[in-house]
Amino acid sequence: MSSATLSDFEFESCPSYAPFYGFMGVACALVLSNIGAAFGTAKSGVGITAMGVSNPGLVMRNIIPVVMAGVLGIYGLIVSVIIGGSIASARPQKNNMYSMYNAMKHLAAGLCCGLSCLAAGTAIGIVGDTGVRAVGRQEKLFVGMILILIFAEALGLYGLIVALILSQSGFTCGSIEEEE
Repeated sequence: MSSATLSDFEFESCPSYAPFYGFMGVACALVLSNIGAAFGTAKSGVGITAMGVSNPGLVMRNIIPVVMAGVLGIYGLIVSVIIGGSIASARPQKNNMYSMYNAMKHLAAGLCCGLSCLAAGTAIGIVGDTGVRAVGRQEKLFVGMILILIFAEALGLYGLIVALILSQSGFTCGSIEEEE
């Protein structure tokens, strides 16, 4: 029995199924970001509601975690639109312009943004819930809560930045044929 080496396999650089991976990046960015935003909003909203029963005057001041969680969904939307707009249509014949290189870059970009926003939304939800309840009892904790929320939001922003960098330049399959 002979063992196969990597050079024995041919890799198609522009297969017709490449856009599937690009669109998975679109879906991952939007869906995972929105899950993070929804969790952060729901968890913070529960804390705001509980705090509002005993101190209703602070409800509007403590709405900040909900707004910060909602911004995470916008990050996912931005990345999804950018990636979706750069996916070239696949043609079933041989002139597919969308490469696997671009597809994997777009999938990685979507996962970077989506998972970062999911983590940020979880952090914002937990800090927001506990933080607004604490601020309801002791208003001097407000600035500390906001600082923690800013650092949690930064996690989503890091994912957005990396996703934007990944989604920029790429490899077009037509460029090989033009050079020959």
